[in-house]
Amino acid sequence: MESQKTSLLSNLAESIENKRDDLIALTQDLVKIPTLNPPGENYLEICEYIKNRLKKSNFNIELIRANGSPGDSDKFPRWNIIGRREGSGKGDCVHFNSHTDVVDVGSGWSFDPFGAEINDGKIYGRGTCDMKGGLASSIIACEAFLELCPNFNGAIEISGTADEETGGYGGVAHLAEKGYFSPNRVQHVIIPEPLNKDRICLGHRGGWWAEIETLGKIAHGCMPFLGDCAVRHMGAVLEEFEKNLYPKLQNRKTEMPVVPEGARHSTMNINSIHGGQIEPDPDTDALPSHCVPDSCRIIIDRRYIIEETAESVKEEVESLLNKVKGERDSFEYKIKELNRVIPSMTNRDAPIVRSVSKSIKNVLDKEPNYVASPGSYDQKHIDRIGTLKNCIAYGPGILELAHQPDEYIEIEDMIDSTKIMGNTLIDLLIS
Repeated sequence: MESQKTSLLSNLAESIENKRDDLIALTQDLVKIPTLNPPGENYLEICEYIKNRLKKSNFNIELIRANGSPGDSDKFPRWNIIGRREGSGKGDCVHFNSHTDVVDVGSGWSFDPFGAEINDGKIYGRGTCDMKGGLASSIIACEAFLELCPNFNGAIEISGTADEETGGYGGVAHLAEKGYFSPNRVQHVIIPEPLNKDRICLGHRGGWWAEIETLGKIAHGCMPFLGDCAVRHMGAVLEEFEKNLYPKLQNRKTEMPVVPEGARHSTMNINSIHGGQIEPDPDTDALPSHCVPDSCRIIIDRRYIIEETAESVKEEVESLLNKVKGERDSFEYKIKELNRVIPSMTNRDAPIVRSVSKSIKNVLDKEPNYVASPGSYDQKHIDRIGTLKNCIAYGPGILELAHQPDEYIEIEDMIDSTKIMGNTLIDLLIS
């Protein structure tokens, strides 16, 4: 059997090399569908494209709308696709899950963000790295495997899911709630997020997001003593964060192998701040009125390590707010939790980890690096809702390029990752 597998691995590598142009074209086609989220555009279009592709390899297709999920509407419906190909014998199911949404383009591009142009061995465009290159790699890997091993044991699934960039509630969370990631249905999951082709990502940090509002009293700007400035109150909150919270976070470090190094600490980002009057319309040059602001709001993004809990993170912020309240006259605040994500970590001895590790050694002739992600991805839902622990992120692309202008993916990295995914299928489904 080992000699048979060795022969299959050699033939698979040759097949994938011959599919290079197909891999490039598939990636380009996916990138050219602008699945911007928010608001959640063109989900059905990209699902239909994937459906037509997978049907050629005899996958059974389900299109699933996440009715009622956050953001789902008739204008922007949250569509997901799952393709399943049954083998000829009993065995495990290997599932490749990729999100189809991409973030806003932003400024500073040298290339058309949805042009999928090739330059110097790289494909440029929004979503090339995060993560349509990984989606394309998983499709080509499965196609090459099925051509060589049509009588495999078990099953293969490929999914394209919505809304990962905004929490995944219209995508993997919805599917997990419906039982699509039950351990009885699926045994191994690879999420082709861009963590570099020689890395296996075992999990991710937790996240706690909240809106904090300080309250004041409106008055004429020429008589601010008759009012109460909510912005000044927020300034006191920010000062408390600077003096007492950020130093504590810097002193907390996880044992998880989070990359990059700075993300091994607890962190907090202030996403936005809004105080007083709304921003003027850019088409007007009207002057603002003279008012003391009676409200100021910030959104905080608190990433916490596996050694902390979401409740302790929340209590720490509330404690600091109450400290400010005790020191400032008329200080009032509101706090609203927006979302929380529990850290997830797959055991390094899990079957999918061992299999992908072996495949990396076969293809790249090196030991893999084991890492954890600084931000969360859809493993959180597969773990907590689906209760499936045998899940990793592995895919082509450089993590630091995600969400950046001139995002790209290297073609050679996709080829190598495709071989590694195909090797993994042989390892798990051929006995």
